[in-house]
Amino acid sequence: MVKEPARILVVGGGYVGMYTALRLQRKLKRELGRGEAEITVVTPDPYMTYQPFLPEAAAGSISPRHVVVPLRRVLADCRVVIGEVRSIRHAERVAALTTLATEEEGTGTEQLSYDELVLAPGSVSRTLPVPGLADHGIGFKTVEEAIGLRNHVLEQMDIASSTRDPAIRDAALTFVFVGGGYAGVEALGELEDMARYATRYYHNVQPEDMKWILVEASDRILPEVGEEMGRYTVTELRRRNIQVLLGTRLESCADRVAVLSDGQRFPTRTVVWTAGVKPHPLLAATDLPLTGRGRLHCTAELSIEGHAHAWAAGDAAAVPDVTAGAPGTTCAPNAQHALRQAKVLGDNIVHSLRGEPLQTYAHKYAGSVASLGLHKGVAQVYGRKLKGYPAWFMHRAYHLSRVPTFNRKARVLAEWALAGLFKREIVSLGSLEHPRAEFELAAGGKPPYDPKGST
Repeated sequence: MVKEPARILVVGGGYVGMYTALRLQRKLKRELGRGEAEITVVTPDPYMTYQPFLPEAAAGSISPRHVVVPLRRVLADCRVVIGEVRSIRHAERVAALTTLATEEEGTGTEQLSYDELVLAPGSVSRTLPVPGLADHGIGFKTVEEAIGLRNHVLEQMDIASSTRDPAIRDAALTFVFVGGGYAGVEALGELEDMARYATRYYHNVQPEDMKWILVEASDRILPEVGEEMGRYTVTELRRRNIQVLLGTRLESCADRVAVLSDGQRFPTRTVVWTAGVKPHPLLAATDLPLTGRGRLHCTAELSIEGHAHAWAAGDAAAVPDVTAGAPGTTCAPNAQHALRQAKVLGDNIVHSLRGEPLQTYAHKYAGSVASLGLHKGVAQVYGRKLKGYPAWFMHRAYHLSRVPTFNRKARVLAEWALAGLFKREIVSLGSLEHPRAEFELAAGGKPPYDPKGST
């Protein structure tokens, strides 16, 4: 009797989704043989974004296309479906999803059956009901947002250089970043570095004309690198004339005025929101158990508690940290754990299909590195503290070793080498956000946006 191939559904094409599918692809091809499993990956985008490189992409140190990994090339033996899973009924082994085809045809959702489920949809930006945030806020979680922010910053410098209105100039040169975690600090550090460099090509904009403001609700920034390195980061940023406001919240950014909880008001055209993430909304549309914080309740083997043939890891999963020594402690939702969990997750699915014992996920936190701009950084790795150039070099070396595929490693390394030999690019391609504007105008239509009201 011929055994039916196991149908494995991987939801999400990020760190966990791509690396788990890649692990399964290699293991099943080499050990179980072709035909014993069918792997389907459902993801909104046809690529995986290596998020630690987003700040450098925004600053122009890396080309945007080298920050992403094409899934169809990497997962050649998997079926990649561009779409979104809307709900899951694991008791029936059925997922409802929408694809580009269903949206075009207007047929709603389609049903996809599976035998093994891997839930790795990642996380989404955690926003608060701040007046004006939805209208004027800019996120920093995708490559599109990173490049859009780069274009926006350079466009604001163009506005400031050409306007005669001091109020417009002041607002254009004021940049507010909300959130003192990795995303906020690294994005601020890289973009301030880029803008400072760009001022040499503006006859009437000087570095001291710009206001860079970091707003953090807690009393420290970059908690992952330790308290001492966090204090050093604050000192380093303030030395660069960046205002770091701790214990402060953004109360409103309506009418292009950032109003802070300490009473300060900053007219600004740039509010970057990086104040944390939350679990993907899909998790609430499943029949699987969730923790109080909305993450999937998982075992140390990365299976979902009480549900056979269901697995999860990464931002979506609350995985017990067996190295912590304290019961109830879960692994932090960061890339360091996600990459390692994906390896164990892929192996455990293979073990499950073969009836073998499962492996426990155990990884002691190695430390963290963060970039603060070109040749500047902080790091705490295995208890050792580094700052300045050594930390920045370690940041680049670590992430170069972790970015997927040799192709991407070689391209990123080549770009870094060329950047050291030639001047930094300061070109804004904001028109990419409205590629049909000129043609529509030439064809007699109306521009799709009002330049006076654009950001």
